[in-house]
Amino acid sequence: MTNDEKLKRIQRVAINFKGDFAELESAIGMLILGDIVGWKVLYLIHSRSTIRNYERILGNINIREEFPAETKHSSKSVAYRLVQEISNFWKAVKGEIPGIRTSQIE
Repeated sequence: MTNDEKLKRIQRVAINFKGDFAELESAIGMLILGDIVGWKVLYLIHSRSTIRNYERILGNINIREEFPAETKHSSKSVAYRLVQEISNFWKAVKGEIPGIRTSQIE
């Protein structure tokens, strides 16, 4: 998706949005950040329910289809770097690995 297409999507979503504008702003931030760091970092930053909510706000997108899994900038996330040392990404996201709470690392 080009930057112009993304801007038009943001404008369309914002014009039609009804609800808490703080959530809209956060969803738009996720849309922009996803291109930079990839969806794996987004799953480390946000809970799965928050991501589902933002996906809904943005027009029922799927971030795993919208963004690459990783980018050259993914390693800027402390949580991402820590999870790279763990063999199971999804266990880390779900909080199933003792001592790692990824939502508190960023």
